[in-house]
Amino acid sequence: MVLVVILMYRKSKQALRDYKKVLLQLETMEINVGDQCRKEFTDLMTEMMDLSSDVGGPGLPLLDYRVYAERVFFPGQQMALLSRQLDLPESRRLTVEQGLQQLINLLNNRLFLTRFIHTLEAQQGFSQRDRGYVASLLTIALHDKLEYFTEVMKSLLQDLVQQYVTKNPKLMLRRTETVVEKMLTNWMSICLYSFLKEVAGEPLYMLYRAIKYQVDKGPVDAVTGKAKRTLNDSHLLREDIDYCAMTLTVLVKNGVEVQPCPVKVLDVDTITQVKDKILDQVYRGAPFSQRPAADSLDLEWRSGQAGHLTLSDDDVTAIVQGHWKRLNTLQHYKVRTYQTPMLEGEEEEGFRLWHLVKSSEDPEIPKHRKSSMRERERAKAIPEIYLTRLLSMKGTLQKFVDDVFVAILNTKRPPPIAVRFFFDFLDDMAEKHGIDDPDTVHIWKTNSLPLRFWVNILKNPQFVLDVQITDSIDAILSVIAQTFIDSCTTSEHKVGRDSPVNKLLYAREIPRYKQLVESFASEMNSVVALHELYKYISKYYDQVIMSLEEDASGQKMQLAYRLQQVAALVENKVTDL
Repeated sequence: MVLVVILMYRKSKQALRDYKKVLLQLETMEINVGDQCRKEFTDLMTEMMDLSSDVGGPGLPLLDYRVYAERVFFPGQQMALLSRQLDLPESRRLTVEQGLQQLINLLNNRLFLTRFIHTLEAQQGFSQRDRGYVASLLTIALHDKLEYFTEVMKSLLQDLVQQYVTKNPKLMLRRTETVVEKMLTNWMSICLYSFLKEVAGEPLYMLYRAIKYQVDKGPVDAVTGKAKRTLNDSHLLREDIDYCAMTLTVLVKNGVEVQPCPVKVLDVDTITQVKDKILDQVYRGAPFSQRPAADSLDLEWRSGQAGHLTLSDDDVTAIVQGHWKRLNTLQHYKVRTYQTPMLEGEEEEGFRLWHLVKSSEDPEIPKHRKSSMRERERAKAIPEIYLTRLLSMKGTLQKFVDDVFVAILNTKRPPPIAVRFFFDFLDDMAEKHGIDDPDTVHIWKTNSLPLRFWVNILKNPQFVLDVQITDSIDAILSVIAQTFIDSCTTSEHKVGRDSPVNKLLYAREIPRYKQLVESFASEMNSVVALHELYKYISKYYDQVIMSLEEDASGQKMQLAYRLQQVAALVENKVTDL
């Protein structure tokens, strides 16, 4: 027994030494890339300052509420549900609409609605996807009766708490496995739209633009989505690609008008990548949905009076080697800096396309072998040179990540009323069921808001903003969202030699983010909010007392007397007790 304890103690001390050693190595590496980060950051801030002057008002491409609600309630669905009409023959329309009106009357009966939901959930064929879909349909149906929707949601959550307190209460709200959990996600989304619009939307957009700007400065493989500049080791372009930054003067033809536009590109960019960068510049600050698609435009290279060539990713000049065909780039066409392409409105099978690096996966290899090969590749320790690249990208973006996290978790600003209301409800549930473990309540709160709502927004800014999320940007957002998740856990965050790279990247920041999360969860229930509320009671004290004394139910519960007791304690107010 003594031997086991000694061994465990030694292992624990060794793990702590390893943890400190890894942190020291990371700190040394970050110091070494510091000069590069500062230069990159200065360039980035110059770019972002030009952008921020447009963002304060109409420059922020925030989606309108209907589109936002549709994307959050029904993620991944191509059909715009809220814009659809009933697909019925005219002879049936009136009768069906009358039946649906009676259904909405039934849904407005709490007993019917709760029994309806519980009955569906008891059915074996009612899948998790069905649960989410039904919850969102109910959210739409009851959207104009948000107070009633809230009361039903609370009632269902009370049933959920009852289920979990007999098992493991810390697991509650961890996933979205019930109708009420998706209802909660939707409710948070409704209540926090104004907060997104007024507070969090701008730093989120600035983070997106900073990521996009940094990614576009380095090569991005158009086929695999891997990039030289990333935070995600699985999307890191590890090969050394020779490339050259170029400035093209692009003539943009709009009707009869032709305007010159300088655009920064790379000579290894594919033609579609070049067109995207041109569109980014021409439609700078405009919502993504309001600009034309790259494949609907032609990029024409003009040399002198007679030389016109339409550039394309794939044409008769494309280089073919065996069963591989390489996508065309500016380098392929020998386009040089300051030469003038023109962008105009318009517009093989048997080959595997590649851009910068040929995919290592051979189509002949069976799937199970591909999987094991990937696992062995991931198991290899990431070389220091690549970790340095990731750290450089992280250091350049750090201010923008911090700004978003602080906007979400800032306790100096009064929290949204809905959040305060819901956190109070969770406190009441814990007290009612005798749960006095602060970790459990903290987990409920982080599961219900940061991990349920904010992680979804961080990972999918296109739910809020009218922007394009490419694979390379998505890979970076995944790392930032995972960092946010790690910051919300109550367990201590330790890293070692075998830790995932994204955890190593933010190992030094996560303890600071954890403090923000802890402050946010506790401040929602602070006495400061109650004191601010009491100021209104004090201002209208006589009217409140009179109203309570006139109400028969209020008299029975002695509400006026109880308020006088509060006043005596808070203000030392002399009252007729």
